[in-house]
Amino acid sequence: MSRVRIAFLGTPDLSKQFLEALIKDEHYEVVGVISQPDRPAGRKMILQASPVKSLAESLGIPTLSPETVNTEEIREVVKSWRAEACVVVAFGQILGQKFLDLFPNRVVNIHASLLPHLRGAAPVQRSLMAGETETGVTLQVMVKKLDAGPVLGMRKISVPEEMNAIELFSEMIQKGKELLEVDFMDYLRGNLSASPQNEEHATYAHKIEKSESKVQWSNSAKDIHNLVRGLAMGPQAYGVRQEKNLKIHRTKVSTENLSGAPGTLVQKANQLFVVCGQGVLELIEVQPESKPRMSVEDYLRGRPVESGEKLS
Repeated sequence: MSRVRIAFLGTPDLSKQFLEALIKDEHYEVVGVISQPDRPAGRKMILQASPVKSLAESLGIPTLSPETVNTEEIREVVKSWRAEACVVVAFGQILGQKFLDLFPNRVVNIHASLLPHLRGAAPVQRSLMAGETETGVTLQVMVKKLDAGPVLGMRKISVPEEMNAIELFSEMIQKGKELLEVDFMDYLRGNLSASPQNEEHATYAHKIEKSESKVQWSNSAKDIHNLVRGLAMGPQAYGVRQEKNLKIHRTKVSTENLSGAPGTLVQKANQLFVVCGQGVLELIEVQPESKPRMSVEDYLRGRPVESGEKLS
C-alpha cells in the first residue's frame, strides 16, 4: 500500500511530537503543515515561529501560518497538496465546515479524555482536579461541534494519586501516537468504523481561569492536592506567605493529626505541613516568588516557620 498523504495542523511542542511521529511512520507522508502565525516571544518580544512550523520548514515540508484557515485562498493551497486526510493536534483555531469538507470524514483529532466525557479546553487539568483515577485519549473524526465527532479509538490510562498533569500528558502523548499508528490506519484502510458519541453522557472541561490557581485552604487536603496536580503545567497552584506568592508544585495528603485554622503552617524538622479545612497537606516542592523551584527542605533552610504562621 502506498503511503497516505497527510495534511497536519498543530502549533505547540505537544503538536510537534505528533508531527514527528507521523513523519517517522512509513505508512504516512506529511505533504503540508498549517500552524498558528509567528508570535512575539522572549524578553525582546522577537517574532518566533511555532515548534510545528519550525520543524516542518527544517524538513522542507510546505507550511502555512495564517491568522485563519477559513479562507478560500488557504483552502486552494491545501487542495494543491493533494492530501488524502488531515490530522489536527492542538492547532488553536476553529475549523469551518468548508475546510472540513476538503477531507470528508477524514479530518481527525487527538483529544485528551475519554469522549464524550470532558470535551473542551482543559480535559487533563479538570480530570486531575476532580480526582479521577482513570482517563485516556480519544481519536475522533472532527465535526463542526466541539469534540462531538464520531470516535475511531480510545486508549485508557490509570491515574495514580500522585500523578500530575505533566506526567499524565507525557503518557497521553504515547497513547495518542499509538492511535494514529494503529487505529487511524485501520480506519483509512476501511477496517474500522467510527462510532457516534452519546450526547447524553457529554461533560465539559472548561478553560482554566487564573483565579482558580489561588489555593483556598478551607478546602480539604485531598481537593487541594488534586488542584496542585491539575495545575502542574501552569498556571500552578499557589498560596501567599508573608505577602509573597508561594507556588506549590508537589504535595502529599498527610496522615499527621494537626490542629489549627485552615492555612496554619507547621514545620517538623525538614517537613512542612498545612492545616486544611479537612485533613493536612504536606508540601514537597515549592517555588518562592522570583526564585527557582526547590524542595521544601531547601526552602525551609532559609525560611523557617514561626509558631502560628499561616498561608493565605
